[in-house]
Amino acid sequence: MHFSPQEIWIDLDQLRATRSALGLGLLLFPWLGINGGRFALLYLAISAALSSTLIVVKLLHDKAEIHTAAGRLTLAVLVLQDIFAIIFMALQPSLLEPHLGSIAKSLGYGIALVALAFATSRFLLGPVLRRAAKIPELVLLTSIGWCFALAALAQRADLSREMGALIAGMSIAAFPYGADVTAKLAGIRDFFVTLFFVSLGLKLPMPTTAMLETSLLACAIVVVSRLLTVVPAAWLARQGLRNGTVAALNLSQISEFSLVIIGLGVGFGHVTAELQSAVLAAMLLASVLSTYIIMFNDSIARVIVKVARGLGSRERVAEVPQMQSQGRGRDIVLLGCFNEGLALLDKIEAESASELKERLLIVDFNPALRPRLEAAGIAWAYADLAHPETLAHLGIERASVVISSIPDSFLKGTTNRRLLLQMRQLAPNARLVFTADDAKSEEDLRSLGAHEVMVPPAITADRIFTVLQPPRKRRSTLSIFGGA
Repeated sequence: MHFSPQEIWIDLDQLRATRSALGLGLLLFPWLGINGGRFALLYLAISAALSSTLIVVKLLHDKAEIHTAAGRLTLAVLVLQDIFAIIFMALQPSLLEPHLGSIAKSLGYGIALVALAFATSRFLLGPVLRRAAKIPELVLLTSIGWCFALAALAQRADLSREMGALIAGMSIAAFPYGADVTAKLAGIRDFFVTLFFVSLGLKLPMPTTAMLETSLLACAIVVVSRLLTVVPAAWLARQGLRNGTVAALNLSQISEFSLVIIGLGVGFGHVTAELQSAVLAAMLLASVLSTYIIMFNDSIARVIVKVARGLGSRERVAEVPQMQSQGRGRDIVLLGCFNEGLALLDKIEAESASELKERLLIVDFNPALRPRLEAAGIAWAYADLAHPETLAHLGIERASVVISSIPDSFLKGTTNRRLLLQMRQLAPNARLVFTADDAKSEEDLRSLGAHEVMVPPAITADRIFTVLQPPRKRRSTLSIFGGA
């Protein structure tokens, strides 16, 4: 999967979140009483500070939340965690002899390897892959060869092969051809991932009561540390309490890459094999638990946010613009701005409908929309659609049209049926336009008073059917049969 730079943002607050997670680990893990070697506490903290990119991306993609505000925030933290992992792996060989010269040498080699990888990827590997794209096998072989080359260079520089492989992957993913390489490597990646988890299962010792207790406590520390670090960072970055809480819940697992770091630590003599087994058990348990946490992240987040607000926490986002009372003002209200809403904005831009811009108000809890909307001259208001009291403060009662462009399958914490009933009370004189998933939902919304109901699958089917008709039976100039 490929993400553009605009889809993943990284700021100092998220950098502090990753660093704070490490600090909390150093503070809390002594309570577990684990004795695993001279650097046991450091390795435990670093292992718990890293989240599983594999699990998070897969589950968020399945839930269609990868491009939401919370999803992008989650990915930004994961990227920073990978950067921290590279830095620590560069320092690992020098931990037993932490002289300034050896540390500077390791960091220097690491920085040089990253610079070389990205420069070569940008100016040499890119053109090579573009030429090899006509033969899928060549793309696969070139990518694997690049990975092996950087792993060998890392080993020659007294760094770990795993660090070289990680840098190779990041250097490819940073450029447009990364998505194509990822797609072609998917088969071999899934094969080795399967072997990886099989090997983890084989290494897991016979579980004991003490091990389970330790693993549960470690999982609790991971979840609490994510909430205590990611949520304040998101709040400071004006991303909203809910988005920060959902991102923290999404990150509530231990990375499989932590096992690589622990394994290297065992090889360097920094920690014992017993500590490796303890981290493995905690990682497997956290992976299972986090699957359900991500599945119900919205419901859990709403409970946590409700408690936080009860304790006096307030949202730290842009001021909410009120609808103008003079003239028509912002009398067209769009509740939620996702795929259909963004397509509507593109249509307004394409048609140069400036009069609609001056009347449109977008209501959404995604602060990332604000710069784009304000640049286009469209007002944006921060509000959670699941809480009608927040909508009541926007002056929606003066709206002439209220549109909900998000179907129930994508709404969080509410439904179009519930929104419709709320809008009938808040804006009794408005024309209500809502979105349904299917014909049954459409009928239900119309019976409750919706003036117009859009069913995206039906609209798509109608358009495809029109295109399939011979030119003489339709007015459209497009035809798969050719001609006009």
